[in-house]
Amino acid sequence: MSNYVLTCTSTADLPKEYFEKRDIRYVCFHFNMEDKTYPDDLGQSMPFDVFYQKIRDGAMPTTSQVTVGQFTEFWTPLLEQGLDILHVSLSSGLSGEFQSANIARDELAEKYPDRRILLVDSLGASSGYGLLMDTLADLRDAGKSLDEVYSFAEENKLNIHHWFFSTDLTHYRRGGRISGFSAFFGGMLGICPLMNMDDLGRLIPREKIRGKQNVIRAIVQKMQQHAKDGLNYSGKCFISNSDCAQDAKATAELIEKSFKKLNGKVMINSVGTVIGSHTGPGTVALFFFGDKRTR
Repeated sequence: MSNYVLTCTSTADLPKEYFEKRDIRYVCFHFNMEDKTYPDDLGQSMPFDVFYQKIRDGAMPTTSQVTVGQFTEFWTPLLEQGLDILHVSLSSGLSGEFQSANIARDELAEKYPDRRILLVDSLGASSGYGLLMDTLADLRDAGKSLDEVYSFAEENKLNIHHWFFSTDLTHYRRGGRISGFSAFFGGMLGICPLMNMDDLGRLIPREKIRGKQNVIRAIVQKMQQHAKDGLNYSGKCFISNSDCAQDAKATAELIEKSFKKLNGKVMINSVGTVIGSHTGPGTVALFFFGDKRTR
């Protein structure tokens, strides 16, 4: 049994049961909707279908990151058990959570000088962040030390590709991310933005593609271009979606048809309530190991 634990936040967007099965501990972000605050607890407090329907009906949720106090409360019982901690944060390109984790780590170091808390900025989000956590759990279970797992995370985090497309621009317009003019004509023409995350962990628009079937083919082509060993890719592939399961399944089917050596089936998850507060419904995100992400 290892003498350290893996921790992350709820924004890694894996199912609650999966976190428990892999023994990955997580702490929740929060979101506010209709003047009430909820934990981003993987669909427990508010089911994902209810959350996305509220957005379709006009709700505009806001989010709050994990605080220093939450980290202290989260980590203290683990430290008191004599365990070291490897914590991986949501991308610093999207959130200040990594900074909060650093402050909490420094404060706890004074109280628990014999314990270690190592921090990794994932430079990732949603189930791409989750794919990194899943891989680190594999290494831990294979007997790798805290330092070995930490080194792997730092050396390989930018090899996890994050590609996204959206078929619904309504929430982007409401949130001011695109103009009403662009949303109107984009909707009329069936424009689906294709985006990815760069080496600073920021979400960057890359292409505007007309039609859902075309953007599904385009995102799979990105995997063909960037995946480790190309069509011989033998790693895992995760997809997350914000209440558009059929689009996610269509993407997964095309991937499984193209990549015959995948490690298992494509795992399809839900975009959680915090990431989903910014994307709204209609987003599909694809994650896999490949070449280094660039700007």
